[in-house]
Amino acid sequence: MEFDFEALPPRDRYRLLCGFVAPRPIALVTTMSDSGTANAAPMSFFNVFSQDPPIVILGIQTRPDGTEKDTIRNIRRSGEFVVNLCDMALAQQMVDCGHPFDADVDEITLTGLSHAPSLKIAPPRVAEAPASMECRVERLIEYPSRVIVLGEVVQMHVRDTCLDADGHYVRPEIYQPVARLHADNYIVADRQFVLTESADLADRPRR
Repeated sequence: MEFDFEALPPRDRYRLLCGFVAPRPIALVTTMSDSGTANAAPMSFFNVFSQDPPIVILGIQTRPDGTEKDTIRNIRRSGEFVVNLCDMALAQQMVDCGHPFDADVDEITLTGLSHAPSLKIAPPRVAEAPASMECRVERLIEYPSRVIVLGEVVQMHVRDTCLDADGHYVRPEIYQPVARLHADNYIVADRQFVLTESADLADRPRR
């Protein structure tokens, strides 16, 4: 089957892109309103794109009525947000935070999660998250119905048990993130395997 993306409606493009570029990491992004209320929203248009500088990226779509979501409005005003990674222990709360609550509702508290203070920015992180990244906006890329947010990671919090004794490498048997497949289908990284370069390539010259 062939699909002409220059003619295909956006909803059909969404189904194809999100169905095949999978699993996609999912984050619970926390921001703070101008009144000091914490906001939390799940984001599956999310990934890490660079370590030098340390850049994460979010894609935040406008609401069907054309208005901006609380998350991007808060990011525009403050230039700050926290990316909280999700595992099975907070998967349901992550999904529940996606409900279209009023702007003055603290989704973290409402869903039974807990605030934890950030060190370098104002928005709180989620205490139950296995890892959280404090971010400052590096730039915003504007489209008619979506904003692409590039954020520079300025501080990272990691649960001690997720790393080896030296604090260098993730323990895959402990840190098993939740990712999104398509629609309401999610997957957890509880079946992992190791792949290395083929032995017959070991002696080939490298650039």
